[in-house]
Amino acid sequence: MHAYEITKTFHLLFVMAWMASAFYLPRILINLVEAGDVPSVRERLLLMGRRLYRFGHVMFGLAFAAGVTLWLVFHVQGGWLHAKLLLVALLLAHFIMAGRWLKGVAAGRPLPSTRTLRWFNEVPVLLVLVVLYLVIAKPF
Repeated sequence: MHAYEITKTFHLLFVMAWMASAFYLPRILINLVEAGDVPSVRERLLLMGRRLYRFGHVMFGLAFAAGVTLWLVFHVQGGWLHAKLLLVALLLAHFIMAGRWLKGVAAGRPLPSTRTLRWFNEVPVLLVLVVLYLVIAKPF
């Protein structure tokens, strides 16, 4: 296998791991709201959320490093790449917002309603759908 394919394989692996955490972290927030004031459940969910958030940041960093390598070393380019990077930045902002909400819960701050969190939970799916289209079709 060539270096390009190996780098791209690792980039995709790390992106998938990061997206798993980006998809699941909002679900943990929903569960926290629904758990109410049951201390044992809240503590378990907070622990899971902190670990998932940390894992997600590590996976994002590795995906970013592999992506930068693809861009700089293998000269991947195109207008689609700029659009993809904008959407990835939005996904990262979404992930960080979920992490801040999680930290807020640990500090005693309330979360938004479950309805709001359920909508928030769908945002990464829509963004990733567009990212996948851009990467596969390279429309511009």
